[in-house]
Order: sequence, then structure tokens, then C-alpha cells
Amino acid sequence: MTRQQMLDLYFMDARCKLIDLAAFLDRVDRAEGEGDFRLKAFRQALKELDRKEPMRAKQVLLALSDPTTKPIAKATPKAASGAWPGTK
Repeated sequence: MTRQQMLDLYFMDARCKLIDLAAFLDRVDRAEGEGDFRLKAFRQALKELDRKEPMRAKQVLLALSDPTTKPIAKATPKAASGAWPGTK
């Protein structure tokens, strides 16, 4: 598929997602209080989108993922948070 064909097929969907992300960040920035590890990881993941090299999706996923390899002793009762709360 050519670049033009990719743009023709997927640009509007990507545009919509980008606007959704911008709206999410606007709402977060207008809200009172401090952010947590999720916002920090989210902002780091956004930086990966500006990379010129391939593998941006992998880098975004890694920015949100737990890099440790040792299993935890006991899972927490909370649901998944979507980002790793530890320090990278």
C-alpha cells in the first residue's frame, strides 16, 4: 500500500483519536489536584509519538508497561490501572 493510500484509508480515524486525546488532556489540565503515575506515564508515551524511527507503538506500550521481570508475591485487589506505578 502506498503512503497516499494509507492516508486515504486511515487519516480520518487517526484524526478523531488525536482530537479525543487532546480533549482528554484539556479536561485533565482543567481539573483540580495533582496527577498521578498514570498521567506521568501517559505524557511520556505521548513523547514517543514524535519519534522519527519506526516502532513507535512498541515504545508507547513500553512507556506504559511494567519493565520488571520478577513476579510479584501477591496481586492487588484493584483493577488494572493501565500504567506502571513504579519508577523507570
